[in-house]
Amino acid sequence: MSASAKKAFALRLDPALYAAIERMAAAELRSANAEIEVLLREALARRGIKVAVKPGPRRGRPPKQEE
Repeated sequence: MSASAKKAFALRLDPALYAAIERMAAAELRSANAEIEVLLREALARRGIKVAVKPGPRRGRPPKQEE
C-alpha cells in the first residue's frame, strides 16, 4: 500500500447528519470526507487517543533555486 493510500469503506449516515457535515466542510473549505476524518480525529483526541497525521504531498510551485 502506498503512503497516500487510505482505507475505503461504506458508511451509512442519516441524511440530516450528512447535510450538517457537508455544511461544516464547505465552511472549512474541505470535502465531506476530509471533514469526517477531522471530526473522528478530534473525537479520538478527546478520549486520549492520538493518531499521527501523515504529511500529504507538497502542493504549489517548487521554490526557486539560487544559482
